[in-house]
Amino acid sequence: MSLSDIHPVVITRDAARTIEQTLASLAAFPRVTVYDNGSTDATVELCERFPNTRVVTGEFFGFGSTYNHAADLAAGDWILSIHADEHVSGELVASLAALELADPATAYAFERHNLFMGKDMRWAGWGKHWMVRLYNRRTTRFNDAPVHEKLQLPGNAKVAHVRGTFWHDAVTDIDQFLQKVSHHTELRRHSRGRTLRPGVILVRAWWAFFRTYIVQLGVLEGWRGMVIAVSNANGSFYKHMKRYVDANLAKEQRQAGLVPAARSASPPSVKVP
Repeated sequence: MSLSDIHPVVITRDAARTIEQTLASLAAFPRVTVYDNGSTDATVELCERFPNTRVVTGEFFGFGSTYNHAADLAAGDWILSIHADEHVSGELVASLAALELADPATAYAFERHNLFMGKDMRWAGWGKHWMVRLYNRRTTRFNDAPVHEKLQLPGNAKVAHVRGTFWHDAVTDIDQFLQKVSHHTELRRHSRGRTLRPGVILVRAWWAFFRTYIVQLGVLEGWRGMVIAVSNANGSFYKHMKRYVDANLAKEQRQAGLVPAARSASPPSVKVP
């Protein structure tokens, strides 16, 4: 096989800070698909400078569904899923060029390193991970989760590890933590889940901090570990608190007669998980 059988797919939105490095690392691939969902910066213009890159614009459907939609736009079945803030090493590109890709049920995992403002992180849950990023779209798809999406491998799937690394520029500016917490908790605001009481929400937020900073040894990363731990606590707090506030505001409005309570001719059905 050759790199022409592998089709990198990238989804973007306001990724001007990192997308050039991403696409430069994919220069050896004949065809790269970029699916942009509403960039207001120079992302699209920067992508169009790369001759092997095709840019398609469209809506954002949540991360899982958007990745599947973008993969469907590629010219072939073997999809290399790369984020707009990631770039692949030359060693990994060489390893990919040597793959046979004979079995559609086989997926391929690479070692990812996370960078926090230039530092390769080892602790706070940010150490290197093996992640499946090359798969055949006829057998493998992302789930429909709006955030923290996962690839769903077929029952007979095999995962092969590929030599070489890819790098994740997770944070280039500390303000990105605030933006990510707001964006991700908003995506999960209307997803299915229990509405927790404020006391439970506080305990969960405290545990998110403790797990990151102490259990996952974020303390060894200095101020970076502290920032990650606080961000994880904020994410946990607002994920549940937004749902709690929505439910209680709706209840207050019904009690005040501002919104009529829903009526049903028969008892509501209860779904047992």
